[in-house]
Amino acid sequence: ASHALINRLGFNNEGLDSFVAHVRRAHSYRARGGIVGLNIGKNGATPNERAVDDYLLCLDGVYAHADYVTINVSSPNTKNLRALQGDEALDALLSVLIARRDELAAQQGRRVPLFLKIAPDLDDAQVALIAATLKRLALDGVIATNTTISRDAVKGQPHADEAGGLSGGPVFEPSNRVIRDLRRALGPGFPIIGVGGVLSGADARAKVEAGADLVQIYTGLIYR
Repeated sequence: ASHALINRLGFNNEGLDSFVAHVRRAHSYRARGGIVGLNIGKNGATPNERAVDDYLLCLDGVYAHADYVTINVSSPNTKNLRALQGDEALDALLSVLIARRDELAAQQGRRVPLFLKIAPDLDDAQVALIAATLKRLALDGVIATNTTISRDAVKGQPHADEAGGLSGGPVFEPSNRVIRDLRRALGPGFPIIGVGGVLSGADARAKVEAGADLVQIYTGLIYR
């Protein structure tokens, strides 16, 4: 009824090599001018203190095939992943990945932008800290937002209490709040991709008015 989905897939997949093989088979999309952003994250079984190793392996593997790379620290379905959004943990992770990106750019003669994907469940202080980190490290952009763990908007509906990340209509306003906070903190010109609850053209326009430069959709494709 709320035009929402709950997914608890996590990052289950056949591994990096299989992922890259799928992307390579879709090369004609990029050849026609399509923009491909590839999303990387740590394995669920990898403790956070070794998360950077997973991200580095993924960055090395996808770099040649991406127009931009998304550093995902906000999936609610991978154990402890969202803790990487904390100030010190995020600074450490991004610093290492930026340094590795610069090495790959020198090797391959092509600089691939790095975007950070964050959660909608952050408070104003957390968003401000993330924005400060993005500016200090000169990351290329931010994606706001991933799915939510909140169930306030779907309370009492069938399946509402199931585990996983909630997407679709209920994420529209929380995502827009984060986008507005980011835009105020980051100023004009810093790329923001808005995601969450886009079910119509008017919703996409609202994302742009909140401060997004680009808009992504997923759940809206299913309902509308």
